[in-house]
Amino acid sequence: MSAIEADARAPENLWRREIRAMLALAWPMVLTNLGQTAMTATDVMMMGRLGPDTLASGALGANLYFMPLIFGLGLMLATSPMMATELGRRRHSVRDLRRTVRQGLWLAILICLPIWILLWHGEAVLLAMGQEPALAHQAGIYLRWLEWAVLPFFGYIVLRSFISALERPGWALIIVFVAVACNAFFNWLFMFGNLGIQSMGIAGSGLATTLSSTLMFAGMAAVVMLEKKFRRYRLFGRFWRADWPRFKGLLRLGLPIAGLLAFEVTIFNAAAFLMGLIDAASLAAHAIAIQIASITFMVPLGLNQAVTVRVGLAHGAGNPEGVSRAGWTAYVVGVSFMALMGLVMILWPHLLIGAFIDLGNPANAEVVALAVSFLAFAALFQVFDGAQAVASGMLRGLHDTKVPMIYAAIGYWGIGLPLGVLLAFRFGFNGVGIWIGLSSGLAVVAALLLGRWLRRDRIAPPLAFGR
Repeated sequence: MSAIEADARAPENLWRREIRAMLALAWPMVLTNLGQTAMTATDVMMMGRLGPDTLASGALGANLYFMPLIFGLGLMLATSPMMATELGRRRHSVRDLRRTVRQGLWLAILICLPIWILLWHGEAVLLAMGQEPALAHQAGIYLRWLEWAVLPFFGYIVLRSFISALERPGWALIIVFVAVACNAFFNWLFMFGNLGIQSMGIAGSGLATTLSSTLMFAGMAAVVMLEKKFRRYRLFGRFWRADWPRFKGLLRLGLPIAGLLAFEVTIFNAAAFLMGLIDAASLAAHAIAIQIASITFMVPLGLNQAVTVRVGLAHGAGNPEGVSRAGWTAYVVGVSFMALMGLVMILWPHLLIGAFIDLGNPANAEVVALAVSFLAFAALFQVFDGAQAVASGMLRGLHDTKVPMIYAAIGYWGIGLPLGVLLAFRFGFNGVGIWIGLSSGLAVVAALLLGRWLRRDRIAPPLAFGR
């Protein structure tokens, strides 16, 4: 091969290498996300066996639990781009990564204090929100056992970010799937009173989640202390030493991420509430459609996490071509996958809906018909959702988090929700109007984020954190 031919093929080889690296990092993250979803699904299924009142109480408690959890999760996710950039800037910088992990764990402890106080008084909060006293009481009991899962979960996220930055996410996958099995066993043991253990009812589900989260953190801690590639970082060494510039850097990155996640999660909560104002059939159909969309969303979510690392590594190394390759690779893969899933929703909606409801029961005919119409819009929704998810990860790798949060506020709450309300209740589109609003909001956010990415050269380089 001539030198000219070799030069011509070099860019192609770089793109192939990037695709392989991106997929190798993303697929364990996708499966890890599915595993964490499976833990929640297990809790719901087992609560259902205790009766509809228990299930309703659990749903109330879980909704209150997830609001502060999502906010705290955003803060923990700031460790990922920071560590990736540090690795890219100085590939073997042991001290920087150790200090970032340490300050991430400090932040986890501090943010848990107000969360624990809130959840300990969960019953009073739910009563103040106008919930039925009996359900609020049971939800409060559930939350007092569940709240202790928050700290080990946040600690697990910080350590998962560390091994992901080193491009070794397989350990997180193994740990999560072990935790799924343990969570099911603990639910069976404590909720229903097996093997001589007294039945705890709904409190047993909270205890099961706390124990499973603790095992996840303990497993990840064991991995980073014992695995040869990780143990040289001595992540828990001198844990008491503060690094306030790095701590402030985590807050500066993490607060906008937390805000973005809060805007995104609450818009879907609001959509469910609005569906309930229309009628029960619309709410049920919406629950089915959104569950289908949530499963497929695990792929762009995994790509979001992977591209944050890949872009961060290239950005820290001062490699703009590598930044571009990493970002566009993830973007094309994510949007293409979601477009394919959208096509499946259009062509075979009944096949998907049948996994959640009996299609042959005449009593379900209205719900099925509505779910089919919602899936038609969900097909378009999918593409925009995948695009915004991956694009936000691309920008996060550049430490660009404040402007994407503003875009989310504009798209979801400034455009998507008002448009959905207007179409649903003013123009008589009902549930379809809500879905048009959701899709429009996602489209706006996706377009704004992509525009921001195209102007990425104007984004300031990441600051050096710590001393």
